Amino acid sequence: MEPDDETPRASEASSGKYSWLTHPYNTQHSLAARFAPPAGCQRVAAAPNSFAQWLRYLPLKPRSTPVYLHNGKLKTPQTVHAAVLDIDTGPRDLQQCADAVMRLRAEYQFTQNYRQIHFHLTSGHDIWFGDWIDGQGFRVQGQQVLPAPRKPEDPTHAVLRRYLDQIFTYAGSLSLSRELRPVRLHDVRAGDVLIKGGTPGHAVLVLDVAEHPTTKRKYALLAQSYMPAQDIHVLRNRPSPGLGAWFLIDPAAEWIETPEWNFTADQLMRWQ
Repeated sequence: MEPDDETPRASEASSGKYSWLTHPYNTQHSLAARFAPPAGCQRVAAAPNSFAQWLRYLPLKPRSTPVYLHNGKLKTPQTVHAAVLDIDTGPRDLQQCADAVMRLRAEYQFTQNYRQIHFHLTSGHDIWFGDWIDGQGFRVQGQQVLPAPRKPEDPTHAVLRRYLDQIFTYAGSLSLSRELRPVRLHDVRAGDVLIKGGTPGHAVLVLDVAEHPTTKRKYALLAQSYMPAQDIHVLRNRPSPGLGAWFLIDPAAEWIETPEWNFTADQLMRWQ
């Protein structure tokens, strides 16, 4: 279900807030324009400048774009995605599942207040982007995380990417799961994370939520990267193909089945 008949109003779109783009942002190629809500449903209201609104208008690559790995090879299989986000992966095997979630969170915060950006390493150390640009770097030596003074830099997007690559190297689903708090399925909102911390573990980001006004059933658009690092992609609902890319979030369910991972009902989490 991917009609283009729901065109976002220009006043609602977060135009100009996708700092990685090397070409003009076009609302017509956004998540909201590509994926209309399921029949009879409406998108849940998102506050202006919120993470939910920013996610709703993420830019997408053209239809039928395949998912590529970080090394330029095609992902196997090519049957789990409904769309590919128009965002870089990087040439290294770093931006995997939890890393993709952290990437989108950091990119949003970069548009609001870059000093809000911080993530925990698996060791538990909390690394702030503001400290990083001020010259407070770190290095890992065995099990220790030690200070590593670095040259202060301006908070440019290129510096953010270098910071994130360092975070991706020493953080993952386990550290991210410790940063988040559990929420009930019936409370699902855009920006929440389905996450199983550990090795192996996985993380999927809730991009958008729609609700039926009568039944109050909620549906979500979900996105992931995977292993090895690959394009962030909107997931296809293979068990219920009639829903296209929307997944029913049933509060009574024990599992949420996604194409490459099944999450338990208690694995929906939210930023603190």
